[in-house]
Amino acid sequence: QVQLVESGGGFVQAGGSLRLSCAASGRTFSNGVMGWFRQAPGKEREFVGAINWSGGGTYYADSVKGRFAISRDNAKNTLYLQMNSLKPEYTALYYCAASVASIIYTSPNNYPYWGQGTQVTVSS
Repeated sequence: QVQLVESGGGFVQAGGSLRLSCAASGRTFSNGVMGWFRQAPGKEREFVGAINWSGGGTYYADSVKGRFAISRDNAKNTLYLQMNSLKPEYTALYYCAASVASIIYTSPNNYPYWGQGTQVTVSS
């Protein structure tokens, strides 16, 4: 059974930083993609960024380019999201997602595996 468990969310002031982690168990996604999405209250779930696990290639939403960075630790089967220069509009529930496909998709419909989410709150 696949499990994705996020951690690292919290409360931070605007301009601050947080690092989210997503630990995967039950299977590896060595030929797939893992990514991050976020969902604010009353809004749809939106793509933040993703990484191709084998090649390490990344792709980000325009809204976070230059501020967020995704990385992974193969040995720990863990995905990370380093978030810098945070803005209040980044406040949301952040989800880790995984796919066995090797292509990075931005639609949540292409990711069959999801974590429970970790809350990020950025105050102004």
